[in-house]
Amino acid sequence: MSTAMSFAAYGGPEVLTVSRVATPEPGPGQVRIRVRAAAVNPIDVRIRAGAMQGLFPVEFPMVPGWDVAGVVDKAGEGAAASVGDEVFGVATVGGYSEYAVLDQPFAKPAEVSFETAAAVVTVGEAACRALQHLGVRPGQTLLLHGAGGGVGGIAVQVAAARGITVVGTAAEQDIERVNGLGARTVPYGEGWVARIGAVAPDGVDFVLDASGAGVLADSVALVGDADKVITLADPSFAQHGVRFTGMDPADRFPEALPQLAGLIAAGKLDVPVWRAYPLAEAARAHADLEAHRNRGKVVLLP
Repeated sequence: MSTAMSFAAYGGPEVLTVSRVATPEPGPGQVRIRVRAAAVNPIDVRIRAGAMQGLFPVEFPMVPGWDVAGVVDKAGEGAAASVGDEVFGVATVGGYSEYAVLDQPFAKPAEVSFETAAAVVTVGEAACRALQHLGVRPGQTLLLHGAGGGVGGIAVQVAAARGITVVGTAAEQDIERVNGLGARTVPYGEGWVARIGAVAPDGVDFVLDASGAGVLADSVALVGDADKVITLADPSFAQHGVRFTGMDPADRFPEALPQLAGLIAAGKLDVPVWRAYPLAEAARAHADLEAHRNRGKVVLLP
């Protein structure tokens, strides 16, 4: 048995409680890790609150969390990592736990902390997946909605590193920080189209929406082609003929994780970790996300 954080009913952060669970066993090709850090993501909060029942059925009690980093302590036959290796990736069962099983463990460079490695998994994969689907190339211009968020901040840096011009919309308090990452950013909200036109007078080639802020219609009009717009967050995508990415597990792009780890190790990608809490304080971490207090990723330390 091992310690984890779980919830036995939907509700507020207080439903997360310390529990004892069966220690998972790795199957063929899998590894079990002693978790050193687990990232807290907004989807964890929505699942716990019951807001995702239609997409993510829950069997109670549930241990939330997927993004983990740690040290392999047991490896199944044919696994891609060995006991003692430092790895990160997506847990097959809840990551808010002392132990987790990974189907695809990726080597964690020594220069990357466990906290940062866990923090980059979901946001980094989503950012790289959206860029991959769009097919935006060096020399082209990308409009990024939600450039100040976790996914947006990664997408700005990865796109800029590839020689793509990035313009974005973000909250006023995030603009200076996002500009420092390599984008030309304007405040979101009414009038954003004109503001983007001022910083990108030659127009934009593609749009990545990581905000879900009702910007799809104007974005399609801006580029003139719904195929050049993708969203990670707006459920009205079908009304605008826009592609939504993120609901289908087969749509994932885990191959991006080693590249992201390499960029972090080389000092070319910043993944800010705002706060790290002990595992038992997962409820505080969820409360931070719900209140939008965090300015960066929140992680748990089992």
